[in-house]
Amino acid sequence: MNRAVRAALVLVLSLSGGASAGELTRTVLDFSDLDGWAKDDHEVALDVFLKTCPDMRDPDWQAICALGQQRPEARDFFELLFRPVLIERGKTALFTGYFEPELAGSLTRTETYKYPVYREPTESRTASRWLSRREIETSGVLENRGLEIAWVKDPVDLFFLQIQGSGRIRLPDGDLLRVGYGGSNGHPYKSVGREMVKRGIYDPHQVSAQVIQNWVRRNPERGLDLLHHNPSYVFFRKIDDVPANAGPLGAMNRSVTAGRTVAVDPAYVPLGAPVWIEKDGQSPMNRLMVAQDTGSAIKGPQRADIFLGTGRGAGRAAGRLRDPGRILVLLPIQRAYAMARDGS
Repeated sequence: MNRAVRAALVLVLSLSGGASAGELTRTVLDFSDLDGWAKDDHEVALDVFLKTCPDMRDPDWQAICALGQQRPEARDFFELLFRPVLIERGKTALFTGYFEPELAGSLTRTETYKYPVYREPTESRTASRWLSRREIETSGVLENRGLEIAWVKDPVDLFFLQIQGSGRIRLPDGDLLRVGYGGSNGHPYKSVGREMVKRGIYDPHQVSAQVIQNWVRRNPERGLDLLHHNPSYVFFRKIDDVPANAGPLGAMNRSVTAGRTVAVDPAYVPLGAPVWIEKDGQSPMNRLMVAQDTGSAIKGPQRADIFLGTGRGAGRAAGRLRDPGRILVLLPIQRAYAMARDGS
């Protein structure tokens, strides 16, 4: 039976009785409705789920986590204890990707490494909105205060490190230093990609992170002015308790896993829950992932950001990823049917 026919037979309950755009609907499906479910590596998905499920506080999640830690057959575990729920509010699903940047850097300033990665100063911590990016970078207000964590080679890479909020710095001796979000100047982020379109540099369909990086490097003066269009400035902190070969910390304060961690809107998807994704586009992906992260741009029940790994290759892949599809959250059976019935 195809998906359209089966969808007509499953339980669909709306908060307000209809299914028009803007109204929240929750549909309980069967695992046989999931395209590619039987072909996935459920053991890997279970490993990722077990990394963060001990931090889930609700009793039904704790009971399921305890069972998972006994290492049952993974596919049976998910099929016996969960039901996939399709949560929609009128908008088509959108998948994007994110990554952990890796920058070349040094613990001391040199002619090669001269762009500082800063800790947050006291003034920024005590102000709701501090100096803008342009003011910080042109006034020298942070210089010679011992706030530098490291110096990096490329100012464009540093800008994108701030957008991602965390990353690794590879030192000249090969050692790795991990940094994470340590605060901000309180200004809202403004898209430099949109600004490029507004200035007539590129058409909307041409803009990507890689295109922005390349253009700024080719046009250093105009590029610096473009980056200053974004007034937001992010500060960092050293992260010493996460091995350099592990993934960065997600919203659950645990390392995320490339290709298996997804950032979601926790208003609709519980952090730590398994999430089945069916991503269309040039590189389709049907895979069981785990909701272990969030993001300021990730809003709505059919919005997800896939963690793609560390370094330039992952960054290029993340910059290209913008695909439709659908997202289903796996919920404990009683919770799934209660949510659909009660709209809660």
